[in-house]
Amino acid sequence: MIWIYTLISVAIVSLISLVGIFTLSWNQKKLYRRLLFLVSFSAGTLLGDAFIHLIPEAYENSSSRIAVSICILSGILLFFILEKIVHWRHCHKRACEKHPHPFAYNILVGDSLHNFIDGMVIAASFLVSVPIGVATAVAVIFHEIPQEIGDFGSLVYGGFSRMKALIFNFLTALTAILGAIIVLIIGKSSTEIIYFLIPLTAGGFIYIAASDLIPELHKENDIKRSIGCLIFLVAGVMLMFSLLYLEV
Repeated sequence: MIWIYTLISVAIVSLISLVGIFTLSWNQKKLYRRLLFLVSFSAGTLLGDAFIHLIPEAYENSSSRIAVSICILSGILLFFILEKIVHWRHCHKRACEKHPHPFAYNILVGDSLHNFIDGMVIAASFLVSVPIGVATAVAVIFHEIPQEIGDFGSLVYGGFSRMKALIFNFLTALTAILGAIIVLIIGKSSTEIIYFLIPLTAGGFIYIAASDLIPELHKENDIKRSIGCLIFLVAGVMLMFSLLYLEV
């Protein structure tokens, strides 16, 4: 029964990645007017997730603060290297389907790792007890909704078509199922792996938000739209903060 509960939960989490389907009815002009706000929201959720959820959890469950700090820095360096590998030539062109910006690929990598951890955490919770597993799954679901909306917008802004962004976002979400299956097979001994991946993911999220997404927001010079970007950025952070009450 634990397998059934866990796989149903991670399947629901994976399907949340299709939330971007609601934007398919928007015309192209309306979509691009709102994309920068979605990018702002994504940056806020990534930073909020890293500093409010992932890093505190990593420090709380680690006996070595230095080890956690090294993992966070390693995550930042890892995503810097990944971006350098993808970014084989300096980009002066506007992002489009034939010329996506490297940060779009970074988001896919980071989201894959994050969903993989989510799957592991859900499975580990169900191994403790069904009620704890359900509570964790609900928390992850509420956590994923704003992040997936932001990630979808960032992928489209980075040059992916809406359909391609939807498909790739869904494929990265499937790593949650892989993470859950690994934990169910290995058992409770997989906890140490989770505590290593959590700060690594946090570092990746900080890098993507600070190095890739926020600089995109500085390209907007209109005062009203700049204020709107700031509001959405703060909203993303505050939403991640509000999820703390769901974990209590």
